[in-house]
Amino acid sequence: MPAMRLIDSHSHFDAAEFDADRDAAFARAVEAGVAMQIVPAVDAASWPKLKQVCTAYPGLFPAYGLHPMFLAAHRPEYLVELRTWIERERPLALGECGLDHFVEGLDPDLQQPYFEAQLKLAREFDLPVIVHARRAVDAVIACIRNIGGLRGVIHSFPGSAEQAAQLHKLGFLLGIGGPVTYERAKRLRSIVASVPLEQLLLETDSPDQPGATHRGQRNEPAHLIDVLTTVADLRGMTHDELAAATTANAERMFRLSIA
Repeated sequence: MPAMRLIDSHSHFDAAEFDADRDAAFARAVEAGVAMQIVPAVDAASWPKLKQVCTAYPGLFPAYGLHPMFLAAHRPEYLVELRTWIERERPLALGECGLDHFVEGLDPDLQQPYFEAQLKLAREFDLPVIVHARRAVDAVIACIRNIGGLRGVIHSFPGSAEQAAQLHKLGFLLGIGGPVTYERAKRLRSIVASVPLEQLLLETDSPDQPGATHRGQRNEPAHLIDVLTTVADLRGMTHDELAAATTANAERMFRLSIA
């Protein structure tokens, strides 16, 4: 692969799965051209370690938030604490937050107030929001519309072409990761091939969602190359062209600058 500069727009590089070889995984990412990673949080207990990891590695940027899949760990007072963290740390995004109507036992009525409160914080602090929307894209769109004044990314976009178009009008990009590398993901691949280029971000969701060539293995930011290759091929672009475009999209959304 030629030298290129990529941004992994969604990597949980602070996860315990990287504790044993984080230095080596970071080196592989840099060698693969991944110059920056956006690292979203999952629960309040993870914020200090997330900050520590992002401080230790150049080009890693934390986002703080409360993930819907960790609903059992959340408390209303953590929303107050989240405001304090945002005021003090000045992150470049808020997240990971959202709605999950797929996992059994995650009460939608309990998820909703956490999501809405975080959207309001994102609007107040003018931060892009990193959104999880599994089996809940319509509900997420309704919340985004209702709150208004938002921008962000729907991580691991699971929706339809019509939903993608609605999100584009609302100022939301689509995070595309490992799932697009599977030939059976026909709807996703069709959407990725046809949406406006300025709506696409590349991500890994490390250590989760490995692509087809790493099926069953731990995912890591270096594997962003596999996503890049697949998306470029689907759109009939060179790897360099897609890398430049998606990096520019991430820079605009997160107000970043790659040297």
